[in-house]
Amino acid sequence: MANGWSVITGLLICVAMAVAAWFFSPKGENQVLWRSSIILSIACCFLMWAITFLAQLHPLIAPRRSDLREEYVHH
Repeated sequence: MANGWSVITGLLICVAMAVAAWFFSPKGENQVLWRSSIILSIACCFLMWAITFLAQLHPLIAPRRSDLREEYVHH
């Protein structure tokens, strides 16, 4: 089930992927560009996933039903 540990697990997986990208990036004159691009892509993907995941795990606004009549709505 989804819980807060999923974010930490995802972070550890992304860190492992970034370390692998650091060591296995193609050698040559563009090595720094390859490393930066891959690691930045991994970081951005993680941030987008984590923000979306946490927004669904703990929503700021509770959903309300709009199809109820006024006398059944409890404020």
